[in-house]
Amino acid sequence: MKSVTYKNVSAVEAVIFDWAGTVLDFGCIAPVAAFREAFANAGVSITEAEARGPMGAAKRVHIEQILAQPDVQGRWQKTHGKPSGHADVDALYADFLAIDAVNCARYSDLIPGALACITGLRQRGIAIGSTTGYPRSIMDGLIPLAAAQGYEPDCCITVSEVERGRPFPDMIWANALALGVADVRGAVVVDDSPTGLTAGRAAGMWSIGIVASGNEVGLSLARWEALDEGERAQYRQKASAALLASGAHYVIDTVADLLPVIDRIEARLIAGEAPGSAPGEAP
Repeated sequence: MKSVTYKNVSAVEAVIFDWAGTVLDFGCIAPVAAFREAFANAGVSITEAEARGPMGAAKRVHIEQILAQPDVQGRWQKTHGKPSGHADVDALYADFLAIDAVNCARYSDLIPGALACITGLRQRGIAIGSTTGYPRSIMDGLIPLAAAQGYEPDCCITVSEVERGRPFPDMIWANALALGVADVRGAVVVDDSPTGLTAGRAAGMWSIGIVASGNEVGLSLARWEALDEGERAQYRQKASAALLASGAHYVIDTVADLLPVIDRIEARLIAGEAPGSAPGEAP
């Protein structure tokens, strides 16, 4: 058999972003509020932490994972007199979609610095992809709201278009194919959820975790800005640890901090490093 020689990759050719908590909706507020309201409508209250725990998964799976939490399941059985079943998940999911369609419009502001980041990437000739745990029905409403603010990725693959959602890499690979990525070593995934970063590593790409604007911190922009630097450091430490443990090569506060990390990744590529074997590194 003829041997194959692989060329070094020296530049980033695509960046694939998550949506809520990464490019818009600082704090990933919309889905959390929708999950809590849907459960409340079913007579069971859930905490913000319980709602945020499975973030990054497909939203119907997310509901199943909320219900699988022992405390939530205990409250469900106390209220309904029996364990939750498929019909309950279906009802919760239908309610969630209706609520979240409203919430996404309410919490659709781009994260400060996002447009400057995208402009900088495009000036380098880097393609822009995107993935989301939202189904296509939600994104059909959210994409125009982002476009009106100037954000229009070249590709958007939702969980509706793939066999498996996060932590599997299917949405990321679908982006790579749609964007014509020549080598996954030259692609970067940017996500605020541990499952999204796990998916990025599984796809063979560089993975960058979003801390301050993401789900692991879970604060609105106003609440984040109201913190003093010591309080921010505490949030950063906990969130960064979770994202690095999930495979992030780098962690940054928001997408506004991305471009210098792209420079670092390209330096590592030139040095012959590949994302599959590369350790995390401070930006």
